Amino acid sequence: MAKISSIKGRIIHNSRGTKTIEVDIISDNQHLGRTAAPSGASVGKYEAVSFPEGGPEESLRILNENSNKFLELESNDLKSIDGVIKSIDKTSNYSKIGGALAYAITIASMESASKAAGKSLFELISEQNEYRFPIPIGNILGGGAHAGPGTPDIQEILVVPIGAKTIREAIDMNLMVHKELRNLIQKDDPTCHAKDYLQPVCDTLP
Repeated sequence: MAKISSIKGRIIHNSRGTKTIEVDIISDNQHLGRTAAPSGASVGKYEAVSFPEGGPEESLRILNENSNKFLELESNDLKSIDGVIKSIDKTSNYSKIGGALAYAITIASMESASKAAGKSLFELISEQNEYRFPIPIGNILGGGAHAGPGTPDIQEILVVPIGAKTIREAIDMNLMVHKELRNLIQKDDPTCHAKDYLQPVCDTLP
């Protein structure tokens, strides 16, 4: 399999205008894998730390300092790549190097490996020979820190139409559950839109 011949990082800005990190990994001097690490505004207390103290610049410094440790590893050998990451950061939540850097290295490696193998990324990481379109899940109710008072602590309550036979049927099932939730909320409180504590919930419904 192709071996990592180059790994470089850079600071970029995400869609909110804040800094994050992007990593390029090249295998066999020709197959480029590039991944930018996103980070959401809502952060759970059990999530990996996006960046260490010092921010993306510190993650980039650590990458530059340790880049040689990744060279000559097979780009699809995630166990070995993760082993190098763990040798640099022995914490349980990536607080030394940042989860964003760990993510970017991992995905960039696999993208580079997929190009070297002449396969799509999903084909490379799948152990199956037959592929199907994934089941579309539906977000029927929003909550969390950004939804406002009176809403659930859980940011997204999802439904999964596992009984659907087709994509169209799955989408229809998601919409039916979504509409039924609206009916139940408005049956319980017909003046839903007029009340501040349910305003965020009502506004998520069509």
